[in-house]
Amino acid sequence: MGKKKNYKGYQSWSFLEPFKDYKPYVLARQVRRVNSRVIELSKVEEERFQELLEKSIVISFHEHSSVWPENPAEFIEYARGGRYWIGYEGLAVAGIDGFFEGMENGTGFIRSPDPWDWDNIIHQIGIYRADIDHQDMVFIATKAEDFIRAHNEGKIAMVLHLEAPPHIGEDIIKVDILYGLGIRCMGITYSKGNEFGSGLADKVDRGLTDLGYELVERMNKLGILIDLAHVGDKTSLDVIEASKDPVVVTHAGARSLWPSRRMKPDEVIKALAEKGGVFGIEAAPHTTLTFKNPRHSIESIMEHFQYIEKLVGIDYVAFGPDTLFGDHVALHKVFASYLSISKAEEGPEHPRVEFVDGLENPSEFSNIIRWLIKNGYSDQEIKKVIGENILRVTRRVWGG
Repeated sequence: MGKKKNYKGYQSWSFLEPFKDYKPYVLARQVRRVNSRVIELSKVEEERFQELLEKSIVISFHEHSSVWPENPAEFIEYARGGRYWIGYEGLAVAGIDGFFEGMENGTGFIRSPDPWDWDNIIHQIGIYRADIDHQDMVFIATKAEDFIRAHNEGKIAMVLHLEAPPHIGEDIIKVDILYGLGIRCMGITYSKGNEFGSGLADKVDRGLTDLGYELVERMNKLGILIDLAHVGDKTSLDVIEASKDPVVVTHAGARSLWPSRRMKPDEVIKALAEKGGVFGIEAAPHTTLTFKNPRHSIESIMEHFQYIEKLVGIDYVAFGPDTLFGDHVALHKVFASYLSISKAEEGPEHPRVEFVDGLENPSEFSNIIRWLIKNGYSDQEIKKVIGENILRVTRRVWGG
């Protein structure tokens, strides 16, 4: 985390006038919204934790920093309003130097009922940048060295991340435009297939299409990190083989521990690691479950981490919790049809939770470090999985 974050109390859109320029909402608390578990450490372990935070580059592979209304009945209206609040207060205490920002992929439909409409995506990029430019703690990252700059200057580097391309058809030049607007990580599909390949929700995975191969080639040339988090298995393997650069899974888990399409099979995890990629462990509600820990909590999340770490090695795993500020479980219910969430993606029946205990929102990212200390990982191992592995792959794809 480096220096204490330079947070001066800024709240999103405070430079505008409420009711005149925008509609205000009563927003969820960013810190301790619920009574989520904090991993307890001994005095010696606590000192080690603080030293690791001070000296390590800490990066989350996938988050949504938006703050949602306290009342879920306002979620749709909030999304359609197209103005999102960023959780600066929560980010300031998360212990991170950088994170991959998923924006409102799947729930942003201000310009069209289709969340992946080009205008919707451009609107989101612009609205995030407009708010970020009015404060000085968070800045848009475009190179790997921005994570180190954030660490040294008490700031947080935000990577703009699209979980899939907007609908661009054969107009591949629009990928250049996305890069020019700051996008540095992008998926191939989001659950449902598109013109580039198949998603994890598709019953038949037809693999990477001819246009998909063009997309991979263009992303390689531009320097956009390719994400397979929501991509079908065959399509994922095609992408790994086709890409000249390492590719990543920013947020998912191991299907060997929980049989749902949302998790990844060993074949994909191994192929990704062999190419030099990195796998981020997810924590969004009811995703990274296991038969040993079917009630979603930090323990089930870390079981996925340990499985993948043993499968491919400590150099190829990281954490992309995929959390947000607000009632994430309620958000999934409200936006289920837009997010393509299906029973097949959640797997077998399991206990439902109101929140993921121990990793409820982005402010709790450092609880991962506490768990790793408590469970016997060395400083070198911890530094790799909380940031150095991501730093390595971004240096390869983006440059310094």
